[in-house]
Amino acid sequence: METSIEKDLMLAGEPYLSADPLLVLERRNARRLTRLYNATTEDEDDLRRSILAELLGEVGESVQIEPPFRCDYGSLIRVGANFYANFGCVILDCNRVTIGRDVMFAPDVHIYAATHPTDPVERISGRELAFPVTIGDRVWIGGGSKILPGVTIGEGTTIAAGSVVSRSIPARVVAAGVPCRVIRELDPPA
Repeated sequence: METSIEKDLMLAGEPYLSADPLLVLERRNARRLTRLYNATTEDEDDLRRSILAELLGEVGESVQIEPPFRCDYGSLIRVGANFYANFGCVILDCNRVTIGRDVMFAPDVHIYAATHPTDPVERISGRELAFPVTIGDRVWIGGGSKILPGVTIGEGTTIAAGSVVSRSIPARVVAAGVPCRVIRELDPPA
């Protein structure tokens, strides 16, 4: 993986310039690959797998992402085995996005590792921020949910549809709402 000072800053969670030539080139490559992926048909499983292997940083076995799918870089996304994302998944992977095994996304799940400074003077400087997102094994994320920068969702958790996950959620719970919060704990695994 090529690097630049701005890319190193981006991955460190420090303010960076997304106009950096290497970052622009990597985003263009991701746009090209997602365009090709989204143009595939339901009978082109091998081609889809091949494109995902080129686009994503790591792809487990039996990964299925329904088109349309969008991402910023792709190379910063790690997906475990038996991952399923329904239509309309968006992952702004300006930092690492790690998705565990046996994870399912309903339609229109969005993950945003990207963010911007809240101070308007800093924001207009063109510098952006990004923080990693981690989703544990056996997580289910309901339709229309948004996962925000820096969030970790623990193993075995269910996020209800329409939730905005702005803080980390522990393992083995059901969580819902805006902002998303724990509704109940699940029994320990048998």
